[in-house]
Amino acid sequence: MGEPPLPLPFAVHVIRGRWFSLFASFLVMTGAGATYLFGVYSKEIKSSLGYDQTTLNLLGFFKDLGANVGVLSGLIAEITPTWFVLLLGSALNFTGYFMIWLAVTNRISKPKVWQMCLYICIGANSQNFANTGALVTSVSNFPESRGVVLGLLKGFTGLSGAIMTQIYSAVYGNDSKSLILLIAWLPAAISVVFVYTIRTMSLVRQPNELRLFYRFLYVSVFLALFIMAMTIAQNLVAFSRTAYAASASVVIFLLFVPLFISIREELNLWKQSNQIDVGNLKINNPDDVNDRDNTGYSQNVTNVTNSKEEVKRKTSCFANVFLNKPERGEDYTILQALLSTDMLILFISTFCGLGTSLTAVDNLGQIGESLGYPPKTIKSFVSLLSIWNYFGRIFSGFVSEILLVKYKFPRPLMFSLVLFLSCVGLLMIAFPIPGSVYVASIIIGFSFGAQLPLIFAIISELFGLKYYSTLFNCGQLGSPLGTYILNVKVTGPLYDREAVKELAKKGLTRGAVKELICMGSHCYRLSFIILACVCCFGGLASLILVIRTREFYNGDIYKKFRERGQVSQLTKS
Repeated sequence: MGEPPLPLPFAVHVIRGRWFSLFASFLVMTGAGATYLFGVYSKEIKSSLGYDQTTLNLLGFFKDLGANVGVLSGLIAEITPTWFVLLLGSALNFTGYFMIWLAVTNRISKPKVWQMCLYICIGANSQNFANTGALVTSVSNFPESRGVVLGLLKGFTGLSGAIMTQIYSAVYGNDSKSLILLIAWLPAAISVVFVYTIRTMSLVRQPNELRLFYRFLYVSVFLALFIMAMTIAQNLVAFSRTAYAASASVVIFLLFVPLFISIREELNLWKQSNQIDVGNLKINNPDDVNDRDNTGYSQNVTNVTNSKEEVKRKTSCFANVFLNKPERGEDYTILQALLSTDMLILFISTFCGLGTSLTAVDNLGQIGESLGYPPKTIKSFVSLLSIWNYFGRIFSGFVSEILLVKYKFPRPLMFSLVLFLSCVGLLMIAFPIPGSVYVASIIIGFSFGAQLPLIFAIISELFGLKYYSTLFNCGQLGSPLGTYILNVKVTGPLYDREAVKELAKKGLTRGAVKELICMGSHCYRLSFIILACVCCFGGLASLILVIRTREFYNGDIYKKFRERGQVSQLTKS
């Protein structure tokens, strides 16, 4: 048994360690999924401000626009430290959602529609700064486990809606307007608290790395199952305020269990580091020779890299962008990646996949209302979607990594299969039967969650990590365009058209009612048939990327990162 570590130096070691940084990233990403709660509080916006469904869907589009256009956060991250990115994101989050809360609670005069669109776009855009700060940093710190890291981080984002629902039920009761206030201050506070602990660190390989990720996985799965059990129980039994508080307390405790895992691992690293330091004091000349050899090896690697960079600089910009593109897996420039055929195919698939999924998510509250479900059940739909969103992210992260490493199963093929699964959920809403919305919420939530880690991992694998903070944000640009066309221009008007038909049957006009409501299975039938067809087309487009990248995924895509880790360990030893 060694001596216990000194409290202050060990605390500094933990806070500056990459495992504590990963834990902090989990919490930041837990607050970065507030956009998935739109289905819960959108009814408050619609009723308090007197919007029709088309206007509400326009708000939903600007929410998705802000949430998915993260190019600005990526470019800022290229020239500023991570702490600045996180602080800027927390300021945007609080400003946007706080203004919405003021408007909905009539604390300010009724804003114009464009102002509400601006507020929700600013608030939703803040999650890109959390993504860029936490997600990109974690992928850089664990490049050989990027699929697992992406699955875990985006999984916590997927759980964000259900976690916040538990917390707001405990703190505010059933007041949906107060949920908007919680969304404003809680994610901003988390980013401020952990702003200096999330940073890029030198690449170090650990043999037990994957085992630790599985421990984080078990904790997150237990958390998801607990929230799902509480969601079902709260739908069946009337919970008191104390019961909600107890449920939220367990959720918060489970969120901090990864902290104990991180501290334990940092303690092991602390002991190993001290043992190495003592060994270096006792051993003399033999290591000096190894140090010189290792230094020479690292210098040779550096010289080769520098010579390659000189050759690249001598080539014209036009040739670099269009003619002399790197091999897949090497570091592309931003223009090389954006103007490549692979990125175009990803853009089309993202347009179809995320566009249809987000449209379904944003309309879930109104879908439940049109089919006659009570508000408590509609809240259950949103919680189920959030929980299975998590399972989709975890599944696509861990399972795609295992299949890729063991069987060379390409991630683009899994992406295609996920889109085909999403078509099934969309058709279940188009042709509903009793209880089918429960199943549809699970399928759409799972497939929606599975898409994001796959897209982010594919971009990092095909185009490298050098400009990843910008490229992974560019990879989502098809999503807001798809949402605008499919949600604002297709689903919203088709719903309003059916609602106006119902009014006409009653001998009423649009001006006779404040809120335009459609009741019945026909309200969303045509729009969701269209969504299912678009999603199927996206799956077929992704199959083209499977064919184009089959040779790349048959190779060893992580070889260069293992070599870099070996060089880093040699130069440190």
